Amino acid sequence: MSNLSFVAPTRNSPWGTYLSQIDAVEPYLGHLARWVETLRRPKRALIVDVPIELDNGTIAHYEGYRVQHSLTRGPGKGGVRYHPDVTLEEVMALSAWMTIKNAAVNLPYGGAKGGIRLDPKQLSQKELEKVTRRYTSEIGIIIGPQQDIPAPDVNTNGQIMAWMMDTYSMNVGATATGVVTGKPIALGGSLGRVQATGRGVFVIGREAMRRLGIEMEGARIAVQGFGNVGSIAAKLFAASGARIVCVQDHTGTILNERGFDMQNLLDHVAKTGGVGGFSGGDKIANEDFWKVKSDVLIPAALEGQISKERAEGLQTRLVLEGANGPTTPDGDAVLADRGIVVVPDVIANSGGVTVSYFEWVQDFSSFFWTEDEINVRLDKIITGAFKHIWDVSEQHRISLRTAAFVVACTRVLEAREERGLYP
Repeated sequence: MSNLSFVAPTRNSPWGTYLSQIDAVEPYLGHLARWVETLRRPKRALIVDVPIELDNGTIAHYEGYRVQHSLTRGPGKGGVRYHPDVTLEEVMALSAWMTIKNAAVNLPYGGAKGGIRLDPKQLSQKELEKVTRRYTSEIGIIIGPQQDIPAPDVNTNGQIMAWMMDTYSMNVGATATGVVTGKPIALGGSLGRVQATGRGVFVIGREAMRRLGIEMEGARIAVQGFGNVGSIAAKLFAASGARIVCVQDHTGTILNERGFDMQNLLDHVAKTGGVGGFSGGDKIANEDFWKVKSDVLIPAALEGQISKERAEGLQTRLVLEGANGPTTPDGDAVLADRGIVVVPDVIANSGGVTVSYFEWVQDFSSFFWTEDEINVRLDKIITGAFKHIWDVSEQHRISLRTAAFVVACTRVLEAREERGLYP
């Protein structure tokens, strides 16, 4: 599968999924195919030990990672996640998808990703700060405003970015606001950044629905994952006349055929931490989520959710990937056979990194835009990128995923060829 000695991917594991996507795109790369092997090997992978003193006086050690998949088109860009299941292979795949995403949207970045193997719910705020600061110091040798710019991801947020920025700034002896994005506004964060990924999912979904002839008014939407991405996308769809009929998160799955009252649901989640126990819908078995009839299905949780078995039972017309890598290669093949259109993660959830780019640009120029300006620019960039990918898909009669990879890999490998090999 891969001749890298440090991972052992399977067909449907994260790195295996990414490699199969590169295999699918290779026939469309023409003379650039001679460079394709560079996409199958991350440029740099750093594994660090993150020791901290816990509140009870004992010493705990956590595994941390930062992978830079490609720096050919610019500095690395990608989030940091805190999750007990984080592995080197997962972070490698996520960094590679960032390379593809940044190139698909034509942002001047390469792909990177980071993570710490821990459950943040088990740590106090003080312990979380210690872990973040120690991790930042350990990876400080490869990050920086011109080298690699982290951002929030699963279980990380603006506060964690603030600690990362402060730690890096202390180590270099100057305030470096551009070292991370997704920061609080007071520290050079951008308006619209928190909502950007969910907004991007909505904007791309709206474009895809228009092209497929799916009416927004009354459309049935099912959402898996109701965090930052899923909840904001759901809110925007509902505000445009669609019905959110089924929602699943780590606390359970709820169904309401008429569509949820979004404000009540959002209030419930803010109060209780999840959709479970919401009185405005019926509780159903988690596995039944994948059988609910919908016009649009938005997987916005973790990777590897739509397996072959689940894909066979899906009753939807459009899958809009809010999460990174939520569909396995086997699941993808089933959806293609069944004629269910999949808008891939690398374009569907590109709103977050696009506004991260705006934040980085604003930090460098010390000149900040209004939220309206941000949203207009976001809409323009991602709808233009989506149109280009849709056209390539029709031209070659390939899936939107393969088309996105054709666009992105061509850009990365053209840059690689122009730069040549040093020394």
